[in-house]
Amino acid sequence: MDTYGGWAQHGGGAFSGKDPSKVDRSAAYMARYVAKNVVASGLAQEALIQLSYAIGYEEPVSVYVDTKGSSELSSERLEQVIRTVFDLRPAGIIETLNLKQPIYGKTASLGHFGRDGFSWEALDKIDALQEVSKSMLVST
Repeated sequence: MDTYGGWAQHGGGAFSGKDPSKVDRSAAYMARYVAKNVVASGLAQEALIQLSYAIGYEEPVSVYVDTKGSSELSSERLEQVIRTVFDLRPAGIIETLNLKQPIYGKTASLGHFGRDGFSWEALDKIDALQEVSKSMLVST
């Protein structure tokens, strides 16, 4: 495997050699991106995000959120917030994370996660997550 001892489990498929339309790679990047932004926004102190896809379905068939009890929001509410803020369709992931750019050589040494310079390490959805979570609390 090429996750280099990752904290979160993944489906088991290798990332290397997969084009970005394969969710083995792109959804793992997106899950990292979502989790980092959820934590940075203060919605949880830690977050494990699992995205599950099925052939023929545009949206993920499941978005599992586990904050290990570190969030005031329920997992179901966090899932709603995440689905509102992030485009989780494979095409949306590719566009959001710029995965058609020649970036994959850099992932071949020192791994895919925890390094600056990759789009999935960005913290640019903090405000959107906070706004959506507040608006959902007000509407209930």
